[in-house]
Amino acid sequence: MNAIAVLGVVALVTFGTSATASPKTDELGVCLVDSLDGKERKRLARWVFFAIAAHPEIESYLTASRQDIDSNDQYVGRLVTRLLVDDCPTQLKAASKEDPRAVQKAFELVGQVAMKEIMTNQQVMDAISNYARYAEQDKISAVISNP
Repeated sequence: MNAIAVLGVVALVTFGTSATASPKTDELGVCLVDSLDGKERKRLARWVFFAIAAHPEIESYLTASRQDIDSNDQYVGRLVTRLLVDDCPTQLKAASKEDPRAVQKAFELVGQVAMKEIMTNQQVMDAISNYARYAEQDKISAVISNP
């Protein structure tokens, strides 16, 4: 995978929104997202999970095998190639001429959509909300309401 595609895929992990995109970059992002189905978005979210789990503070919690991770890396590599070469080559070419960071910015949108696919699951939402049982809401409210 070339450096441009690598930067784009890295955006899947960071999926930041700080960079403003040009119209051609927006078109590339829309094409990428429209070319994905739900199963592919879930596989991308799994890849992001594996990437985050590589952090030394988190890696001990990951039970996936090296083979599982490598298989997912291969899948994402093929998927990115398909998206950029087969599904969206016209948009890629136009956006790249307009902005050298177009692929990265377009994949930020893909990352957001892939994570939304996971975040809309009720079990995930429940898990994310569990901390609230331990947060001291009265103390938080007091800070907010106290001038």
